[in-house]
Amino acid sequence: MIELSGGGGPDLWRSGFAGDTLNTAWYARALLPSSWSVDYDTCVGTDPLSDRLLAFIASAGIGTQSIVRHPSRAPGLYMIELKDGERSFTYWRDSSAARTLADDPQRLKAAFDGADVIYFSGITIAILAPDRRQALFDALDAAKRRGARLVFDPNLRPRLWPSADAMCRATTAAAARASILLPSFDDEAAFFGDRSPKDMAKRYLALGADEVLVKNGGAEMVLASGSAIRELPAMESVTPVDTTGAGDSFNGSYLAARLAGAEPEEAARKGHKVAMQVVMHRGALMPFDALKAVL
Repeated sequence: MIELSGGGGPDLWRSGFAGDTLNTAWYARALLPSSWSVDYDTCVGTDPLSDRLLAFIASAGIGTQSIVRHPSRAPGLYMIELKDGERSFTYWRDSSAARTLADDPQRLKAAFDGADVIYFSGITIAILAPDRRQALFDALDAAKRRGARLVFDPNLRPRLWPSADAMCRATTAAAARASILLPSFDDEAAFFGDRSPKDMAKRYLALGADEVLVKNGGAEMVLASGSAIRELPAMESVTPVDTTGAGDSFNGSYLAARLAGAEPEEAARKGHKVAMQVVMHRGALMPFDALKAVL
């Protein structure tokens, strides 16, 4: 998506590119060994902003070969407003090109061919019409059958759904396909009735996940795998400048560490360390050089 953020005055805005799954891919690419390839799949337009978006993604070393271009649609747009470091968003994406990413099921399945890990989010499924969402699920199922690991962050956005019930049902269907789940307690508890992060972890384990890490807004996280569920002590905190992309940077860093061989608790510490730096930086994406300089 196109990101507009404050540019020094009430009516001045900086443009950039971001979005939850792109942010996660960005931080995974920054922190994974060079032997790993990171590719991104979506749909963009044929307009100049889409050209710039593709060039931006490629410049980070993220593959764009599977990205399809829509002849009449363009990227979505969102605006960030900050108050005491906490962000709020206004979106324009009802007719975004990304909403058509699953319109060609065979193309989507081909895009997943050869992937060892596929990451998707609650926003991925929320922007798709129900039949297109099923096409995505079918492609994910096919990839999982051939051995790909599916990673899912529910990342609930109620405004994208016709009802809370529809959101919860689709989120549950997506989560039941995932090997690794990265939910946030403060996002989900009210909708699913979880009384604690441990309850949330148990709910997702019951769906068949191999690994669940429940994020908890800086408080104690819960890590679950198999029958083992344990709390991770709260880690160092900072006063944020901009919390945009905090969870996505955690996810990308966590996955990069896990794929590089780190144990889950070590990966969680790495994710927290990265997110703590990202919230001290304006915008969702921290430049690679600046990120590596503080790690």
